[in-house]
Amino acid sequence: MKLSINKSRSLWWTISIAIILIGITSMVISWQNPAIRAPLRPSLDFVGGTRLQLERDCTQPDNCDQPIDINVVREVAKEQGLGDSSIQIVADKDTGLQNGILIRTKTLEGEQRTKLQNALSEKIGVFDQQKNQIDTVGPTLGRELFTSGVIALIVSFAGIILYLTFRFQLDYAVFAIIALFHDVLITAGIFSILGLVLGIEVDSLFIVALLTITGFSVNDTVVIYDRIRETIKTNPSRPIAEIVDDAVNQTLGRSINTTLTTMLSLVAIFLFGGETLKNFALALIIGFTAGAYSSIFIASTLLTWWREHKGQSTLVASTEAIDTSASSQDS
Repeated sequence: MKLSINKSRSLWWTISIAIILIGITSMVISWQNPAIRAPLRPSLDFVGGTRLQLERDCTQPDNCDQPIDINVVREVAKEQGLGDSSIQIVADKDTGLQNGILIRTKTLEGEQRTKLQNALSEKIGVFDQQKNQIDTVGPTLGRELFTSGVIALIVSFAGIILYLTFRFQLDYAVFAIIALFHDVLITAGIFSILGLVLGIEVDSLFIVALLTITGFSVNDTVVIYDRIRETIKTNPSRPIAEIVDDAVNQTLGRSINTTLTTMLSLVAIFLFGGETLKNFALALIIGFTAGAYSSIFIASTLLTWWREHKGQSTLVASTEAIDTSASSQDS
């Protein structure tokens, strides 16, 4: 079975635009949300603050008989002047029982943390001091991480443009970058939705995931573009739509196999890698899927549309010009 991707390119573009617009809408809603004030729900890595993960000591008699009531935790936080904190009930890694709480709040001093823990202990039970985790991130470090991540993305995009322009032509590079923006926007949009619906936050690993996604996506695009360029050189008179369709079909098996084998590892990390790597793996799963899609259905079809709009490929035009010049000299 051969795909004729250019026959339905309006459909592919419509699907991508719809998903991106939904994501952008979510980002706007997220930005206007007083509890978030950002396109994606930021973790402490970016905004700074204190994270307390407290777990009840189930070796104490009757300490874990009743489940933790999140409303009670919210009431205690409100009494401590921390009503805008993010609060979650978390499960014990060994037993699976929900005997812990995760609180993300503004930066707390040592005395404030102790006062909060004591107030919570009175309401929901004694905590196991050996399992408690308290992390503090300053807002300055958060800004530095965000700035460094954005700069890294810009530098990677610039490097990709230069490389593809040198290896292919400028229009190849432009449409490859559009495909990369497509992948980044879809990943960010879905995480914005997850942040609103499920409270999922993005941390410094999310920036790493975006950089990894750009590398994976452009690799697939380069393979297809290389096949297009070689076919244009050997068959310059063929319609560009046929050339692109053939190039996609010739590389389709490789793209699918590469994506699926990578997904196996990512799904394993997502399921068994723990809380720290779970969102990182999820971002890669979304981004790699979007990257495989954009390489086949976006970057390739945009190149076809552009070359048709310009009157076939530049290489074909150059070939025709050389042939016309040679004929004139023979005359």
